[in-house]
Amino acid sequence: MAFNTGLSGLRAASVDLDVTGNNIANASTVGFKGSRVQFGDLYANGFLSSGSSPIGDGVRVQDVQQSFAQGNISFTDNGLDMAINGDGFFVLNNGGEVRYSRAGQFGIDKDGFVTNNQNMRVQGFQADDDGNLSGIRGDLQVDTANLAPQRTTNIESELNLDSREGVLEVSGTRVQTAQPAVGTSTTAQTLTITYSDGSTRNVSVPAGSEASATADLLNQQDDISASARTEYTLAASEVQAGETVTVQGTDFDIPAGEPNPIDWLRDALNNSPLNSVSATIDGAGDLRIVESRGNDLTVSYQSGAGIVTETQVGSVNITLGRDVTLTSDGNLLAGSSSQPFRTNQFDPNDQGTYNHATSTTIYDSLGNPHEITQYFVKEPVTGGASVWAMYVQIDGEDVGDPPLPTGGPSPARYELQFNTDGTLESIDGNPNGEVLISNWTPLDSNGDPNGSSGPLLISSGGVTPIPDPPTSSNFVINLEDTTQFGSDFGVNDQRQNGFATGRLSGLDVSDTGILFARYTNGQSQTLGQVALASFNNTTGLAPVGETTWVETFDSGQPIIGRPDTGTLGAIKASSVEESNVDLSAELVNLIIAQRNYQANAKTIETSDAVTQTIINLR
Repeated sequence: MAFNTGLSGLRAASVDLDVTGNNIANASTVGFKGSRVQFGDLYANGFLSSGSSPIGDGVRVQDVQQSFAQGNISFTDNGLDMAINGDGFFVLNNGGEVRYSRAGQFGIDKDGFVTNNQNMRVQGFQADDDGNLSGIRGDLQVDTANLAPQRTTNIESELNLDSREGVLEVSGTRVQTAQPAVGTSTTAQTLTITYSDGSTRNVSVPAGSEASATADLLNQQDDISASARTEYTLAASEVQAGETVTVQGTDFDIPAGEPNPIDWLRDALNNSPLNSVSATIDGAGDLRIVESRGNDLTVSYQSGAGIVTETQVGSVNITLGRDVTLTSDGNLLAGSSSQPFRTNQFDPNDQGTYNHATSTTIYDSLGNPHEITQYFVKEPVTGGASVWAMYVQIDGEDVGDPPLPTGGPSPARYELQFNTDGTLESIDGNPNGEVLISNWTPLDSNGDPNGSSGPLLISSGGVTPIPDPPTSSNFVINLEDTTQFGSDFGVNDQRQNGFATGRLSGLDVSDTGILFARYTNGQSQTLGQVALASFNNTTGLAPVGETTWVETFDSGQPIIGRPDTGTLGAIKASSVEESNVDLSAELVNLIIAQRNYQANAKTIETSDAVTQTIINLR
């Protein structure tokens, strides 16, 4: 019996030596988890009762259990190396077999898949072309192709215009034409512009011309600029719930039972595709509808006498340069008012004709860069309103819509009106703070169209917001947060959403395991997110080599989720988790295992001596 007892001790000590030696051998293995041997004593037992002898029968190895305690995290120079700080395992695809590992030494294979040293593919949550993460799990792959360019569709322009600035020192005259009565229009007439040197120039205005067309004709003349505006007042009594109001051919069906129909109609107009139309409620409670471009404004509504349709012609605001006068042989200037003032005649090539300017780069559909410049000109205060004019040019070219009668873009001029607290009230009467640029044709260095998407005029269906995906060169300038405070002009924020094509320049990993691709154009894109798995019984996992484990019945099924959620740990990029083997403790264990082996061998040697003594009895 002593032989068996000693032999079981030798076997147990041998296993202990093997496990300790394995721990020592893997003390520098990334992601390795040390093991320890668990022993149990042996006793003879009967089926119904304990054995008659209380003497033990030796020892046996009950289990070799791994310790999944956290190992130290060390930094590396590989951006794709990852360490898990906390609970969880990387999920690896080994040719269809799923394995789990804490070793995060990863790289890219020839097909762009993220793999470990044994070409097992790292599993993660996929991202779509726009970088939006989904719940679909698969092999993480890095697309090494160039990043396609994205055209500019939105510019956020947050500025401060210095309210202390004065109107630039150039004399002029402002003429505000009267708005004709509803249903009337201008007659055919000739406008005569007389300059300071005595020369004259005639401008023919056809009968029935819209105010916007008259303004376009005047904008083609030297030392004169013009803008147009149409206002129509709809009485509150004509706006009823359950009825329809039609503006510029668009029906607005007021819901039956609507408690505030005029408020509903105001909001509907301000949020409609009619970009140049806005609405406010005046002091009398009536609805004031404004067409900011000066086009004829047609409104239909239901009245006691049936459907009433009225068309309102706009008025023209004319700015004349120094010693320039304007006369007419028709009714355009009848009832108009004139006011001399000191202002400037805007010239983008003369810095003395504008107060401030700022530029930024935008991109067409082919990824070609272009420079957009916004010029700001302080206007005289009229009617208590504080107004700045904003002019927009791209690559030094006008981009105004509607086009000139010659077909080319008109000067893009917009009036920014500010409240008394310095916040922006409206742009051309529109309270949403947006400007639609809808007449830009991207040009090459020779001044010819470069083949990218061209403009979509408002008259042809250009609207805001810009459709997704965009089909034209149209974009929006958002000036909602622009202010007019008594401090220096400043660009607080200026950003746009376009970019040129880019080549892959690097990869980054966040603490939540999100894989980002960095490109030479300064953009980054989400490629996916590393998936982590946890188990109810981690020690039930079966080691299969290569610092990996597989699921077993004892471990239970994996719970797979995103890093740093639930009980899962966070990801540390450019880092690896070292082995959790304590080398000093293992060397002590080695001495103990050696001592145990020698002691059990001594038991066998002593039993052999006793047996030999019995044999030698005569």
